[in-house]
Amino acid sequence: MTKILLTDEHVAALCCPEDSAHLEVFDALLKGFYVDLLRSGRKSYRLRYRVKSRLRVVTLGDAQVMTADQARTLVNEVIHQARVGVDTFAPPEAVLGPTLEQFFVEQYLPYVKSYKRSWDTDESMIRTHLVPQLGRLHMSVIKPPDVAVFIEHMKAKKYAMGTCNRALVLLRYGYVLAVRWGVLSADCNPMKHIKNLSDDSRIEHFLTNEQAQSLLFEIKKSDNEMLQWIVLFLLYTGARKREVLESRWSDFDLAQRSWRIPKTKSGKVRHVPLSEHALGVLQAIKARYGHHAFTFVFANEKTGLPYVSIFYSWDTARKRAGLSYLRVHHLRHSFASFLVNAGRSLYEVQEILGHADIRTTSRYAHLSRERLQEAVESVPLVR
Repeated sequence: MTKILLTDEHVAALCCPEDSAHLEVFDALLKGFYVDLLRSGRKSYRLRYRVKSRLRVVTLGDAQVMTADQARTLVNEVIHQARVGVDTFAPPEAVLGPTLEQFFVEQYLPYVKSYKRSWDTDESMIRTHLVPQLGRLHMSVIKPPDVAVFIEHMKAKKYAMGTCNRALVLLRYGYVLAVRWGVLSADCNPMKHIKNLSDDSRIEHFLTNEQAQSLLFEIKKSDNEMLQWIVLFLLYTGARKREVLESRWSDFDLAQRSWRIPKTKSGKVRHVPLSEHALGVLQAIKARYGHHAFTFVFANEKTGLPYVSIFYSWDTARKRAGLSYLRVHHLRHSFASFLVNAGRSLYEVQEILGHADIRTTSRYAHLSRERLQEAVESVPLVR
């Protein structure tokens, strides 16, 4: 960060390097006071300050029209007002529009509930993250620095990059809807300038055959007898947890070896081919609990309804198997990994998993070290 005493003489002598779009030079005396130099030659006095814990970045005036002393006087006034909770540059209340909390709770959530199966995930993100940090701010005055501070707060609390990115995606979609519905003007969307965080450190977990055997050994000892069939079916189909837990006998055509999933994450019907192993799981359940004993295939024997959660029995088994990091969703990763390592194409994996975008499928395209070794060994010897 470049710091000098901002005077008319010093500012007049400053220029932006040719290899930069702009240059910020801060005042050596007043914190947050700086001149922003553009490659075009334009110079503006600006100020970063906080009012009611909110970061504000405002333009004070053109440095070729306003003197450094005039800008400095205005800075002192703005900072003095901010200390008593008054934001000099806040727009009139009449044009502020809804706060972020009002929009997301009163307009966004009712809308996504009408079509989105995973709306409760959005509700949790809004309640846990967006409202506590940004909820009281009016959407029309939220700027990219406010979003940056929000994300830095999440990172400081050790939330994963994926969680931070989901918050950004939710904010971005909310602003798109607000503009589309006329709640905000297009120039009030700070998310146009915000990109998702780079998540290069993300780790995908895939079960080896040995780990799968160890996990199943412990799961078979679980007090929840149905857990073994649930886990096996997840491994044999690559389906999502709720798709399996909520599956009904009427969804299966055993003669055609097909499973029709009527409610998928994308909202579209999906047909999953069933392997001999997957069919074997269904036959085992029939033999144990009777033919069509319940409407739901993997029903809780006490209620006949799908399990609300299998976490505690799953958590006990995975820890005993030495796989405490493993999530149920990693069984889906493993299924895809098994297919790819068996030589199946990403297109085939995409169809079976029901991905709309091949880029999503590529996340699961883990190749074992043995298969990669086989690939490099296939290059012929050059003499």
